Amino acid sequence: MTRTPPTTVARVRLWRWRRNPLRRHSDVVEAWIVLAGWVLALAVGILAGLVAARTSASGFTARQARVHPVSAVVTSDAARTPAASDGYGDDRVWAVVRWTDRDGSVHTDRAKVVPGATAGSRVTVWTNRADRIVPAPLVGSAADLQAALTGALVAPAAGALVWGAGWLVRDRLIRRRMAEWDAEWKQIGPRWGNLSGGRG
Repeated sequence: MTRTPPTTVARVRLWRWRRNPLRRHSDVVEAWIVLAGWVLALAVGILAGLVAARTSASGFTARQARVHPVSAVVTSDAARTPAASDGYGDDRVWAVVRWTDRDGSVHTDRAKVVPGATAGSRVTVWTNRADRIVPAPLVGSAADLQAALTGALVAPAAGALVWGAGWLVRDRLIRRRMAEWDAEWKQIGPRWGNLSGGRG
């Protein structure tokens, strides 16, 4: 029976920080730029996502405060089938409705109702402060889901923006390093050729 030699786990060392004669100051700066870029991208992404979600939720709450539901009456029979839609409709049809506001004024407007609604049937519509019919506000779990989706979309976008800025800074550092190497080689190259007898 053959025994396998014990495996040793080598310690992972971050070469840009370890001491060695080949490490340049620009290597350390580049390592810090990469580390700071990732940390900031993560932090800014999370923060931006949270702020966007809260702002979206506040917007839904504010809109809900600006509109109110009223009971309206369908004034004429609604169509029995919805018009051909592009797939984003809610299978309802337009009909003229009438309602009375709090001060006794009578208003009419077009609203979406279920297909085949008969004249005189009651529907609930949402109106704004100008007594115009508006779409129903998002409330409850639908509003929470929309706010969460908004935050989920904003977070990676903000993180990517910060990461991109860090990448540009790193790219500028690398270009500067290459320019310095080029300048050094222009000075050392001719001497290297002389030391190697013209064969280098």
